[in-house]
Amino acid sequence: MRENPSPLDRSTADLADLVARGEVKAELVATLVLDRIAAQNAALGAYLTVQRDETLAAARAIDEKRARGEPLGPLAGVPIAIKDALATRDVPTTAASRILTRDGADPARGFRPPYDATVVARLRGADALLVGKTNMDEFAMGSSNENSAFFPARNPWDLTRTPGGSSGGSAVAVAAGLAHGALGSDTGGSIRQPAALTGTVGVKPTYGRVSRFGLFAFASSLDQVGPFASDVRGAARILRVIAGRDPHDATSLAAPVDDYEAACGRDVKGLRIGVPEEYFAKGLDPEVEASVRAALRGIEGLGCELRPVRLPHTRYAVATYYIIATAEASSNLARYDGVRYGLRAKDAPDLGALYARTRAQGFGREVKRRIMLGTYVLCAGYYDAYYLRAQRVRTLIRRDFEEAFKEVDVIATPVSPTTAFRLGERTEDPLAMYLADIYTLPASLAGVPALSVPCAPTAPKEGAPSLPVGLHLVAPPLEESRLFALAHAWEQISPARGLTPPPLPR
Repeated sequence: MRENPSPLDRSTADLADLVARGEVKAELVATLVLDRIAAQNAALGAYLTVQRDETLAAARAIDEKRARGEPLGPLAGVPIAIKDALATRDVPTTAASRILTRDGADPARGFRPPYDATVVARLRGADALLVGKTNMDEFAMGSSNENSAFFPARNPWDLTRTPGGSSGGSAVAVAAGLAHGALGSDTGGSIRQPAALTGTVGVKPTYGRVSRFGLFAFASSLDQVGPFASDVRGAARILRVIAGRDPHDATSLAAPVDDYEAACGRDVKGLRIGVPEEYFAKGLDPEVEASVRAALRGIEGLGCELRPVRLPHTRYAVATYYIIATAEASSNLARYDGVRYGLRAKDAPDLGALYARTRAQGFGREVKRRIMLGTYVLCAGYYDAYYLRAQRVRTLIRRDFEEAFKEVDVIATPVSPTTAFRLGERTEDPLAMYLADIYTLPASLAGVPALSVPCAPTAPKEGAPSLPVGLHLVAPPLEESRLFALAHAWEQISPARGLTPPPLPR
């Protein structure tokens, strides 16, 4: 570390503690991060909207609060980015879709919600600096961030490659140092996959652990909000702030919230780690497999026991997910009709034409594809054959995890079958794109907590730089503390520790 490091070089927890003690001014942090965003966002495409004036005003208010002797929150002065699928009061919010903009083109002219999502309100209450809204696949439908209606986000490790999706902008913001933490949403892997491809830590909590109030719904039985951070402890601190029962969300759980940060540093000796061979089959890139297996050996060296486990219904996860998720999407997206907010088609002769023209103009190709798939599987005559059968298979996938967790404490797998692929490489092959989430979908269908933590990156070779690889850790419901303990222990010995993307080309 440099002799006089920038506050932006500090970890999330260290920065918050420095601001709370008055050793660093929140206004300085805000100025530095906003200047970095101004210099780099055009190349990276991480943010759709940046709240410069509001962030500086919030930072001054934090400094004044401390000067009055008032205690500060656990994220005091920490720059946090918010996925644009989360409502932020009077801030343009588009879910990266034209249909939520007034002119169908400019995210700055997006819908302005009259309220904050619960997670956003909790971050404000913790004195975080909410610097802007991040890019994403439209309505969280995608695995590469190329389905954004505005522009793709780019992986800071190699600007020709995807950062993953759908929460790609949030991952890029953290990986490139344009925020210390970020919120994303994970329906089938949309936090964990981009975290793996950008070398960050990403957490999908237990379904119901975090409120979904104010999240623009994709698939309501699967969607879950979670954090990105540059290290495990930072992710733990953010999750503790946003987790907990919310009366505005009937699916949120009333279970007590653990001190996740305190779990970091806990002894993991004796933990039983399940390794499902179904996740190490054909289609897994050899370099990714080598990195993940090396991480497993490292975890074994910490005193953990590796055990083989079976998750036999994994092979049905992709088909099951794309029936259930699209069915729920076809219902959830019906509210975007050109009447209540956002884009409104001009010169429609009647209400039916207004609906049809607005949706044709406002929704992108992938969103239309999923709405049509979902509508089809819910049609009379097909419901039993597709949707009902998918729900039954989902139960079998959940039972696979229940049986495995009778024998092991944590399951470890790869996050993604490959490293970050090139932009444009899979846009004409939807199935290849869907398979990017093959390892993350089962945990989503089962509703169990999971996280991605970096392991050894690939070796650079001619025509390809070194690229991040993620280790996927999965635990029983509400056992996030167990995940943080193991991920933090691994992080201390990981060859990826302290690695950052190369400087952007000038």
